[in-house]
Amino acid sequence: MTEPLLRVVRGNPDEFELAALTAVVAAAASTWAAVPREKPARTSWWGDRSMAVRRPLHPGEGAWRASALPR
Repeated sequence: MTEPLLRVVRGNPDEFELAALTAVVAAAASTWAAVPREKPARTSWWGDRSMAVRRPLHPGEGAWRASALPR
């Protein structure tokens, strides 16, 4: 025996209301499945908001040069 696709937990819908609910859920599921899944575009480090946060200072040789380089 398979489990039902939908289950009514409150109320007493008639067959027309159940048919409408099933049509809406099936349409939403097919629309969601049709959306292509793409990886989000990678932004450059210029657009990265974390770059606005100051990194800790590390004293040493060449530290002044490294302070302006991207992470």
